[in-house]
Amino acid sequence: MAKQERAVRTREALLRSAAEIFDTDGFVSASLSAICNRAGVSSGALHFHFASKGALADAIEQAAEQRLRLITGPDRGGDERYGIGRPGTPEAAPPETSPADVDPIQNLVDTSRRLFDQLNNDVVLRAGFTLGCEPSWQSRVDLHGQWRDWIESALRHASDLGALADGTKPEDVVTVVAASTVGFEALGRKDPAWLSQERLGQFWQFMLPRLVPPGTGPQKGT
Repeated sequence: MAKQERAVRTREALLRSAAEIFDTDGFVSASLSAICNRAGVSSGALHFHFASKGALADAIEQAAEQRLRLITGPDRGGDERYGIGRPGTPEAAPPETSPADVDPIQNLVDTSRRLFDQLNNDVVLRAGFTLGCEPSWQSRVDLHGQWRDWIESALRHASDLGALADGTKPEDVVTVVAASTVGFEALGRKDPAWLSQERLGQFWQFMLPRLVPPGTGPQKGT
């Protein structure tokens, strides 16, 4: 049991170390020796868990995909796919709020806030998004596409419930929200202020009066 626990800790240390280096230096510039040194393990230990730098990147993207699903909720059809009330951390308890009690636009705002919070605090999630933009890396996971698809599902659900302002087409809003939030994520790699809750709140304060009927929804993006 002690060996198994040690192996798990070593693997987690390697994933985190690789994520930190991929996030700051990129995939091409990252070296296995630097990853080992940061994790405090030998190259033999690294190759025991991961056959190559590509295997490390694959594992990070898979882990980031799991984290994104915890933020948005699994796509299993019905209201569960909208991640209603789901927290952004694996340790959090299941939600007590039922789907019928949650405003769909409030859920969209809250989910975007959870995503930004996790991008600030979880280097594995952040590195997963970063790897998806690496021209030299063939990503097998499309986190940006999955985020856009979740936004589309959430907005179509809102439209079905009559929660969008008259004349507002879900597909038009998807373009704006997806492009803006993904743009914040990209800009945040250089300047963390773009991933702040304040910056995101400014975006929603601008968007919400155009998105929901007057007097309804989270008008201030909170």
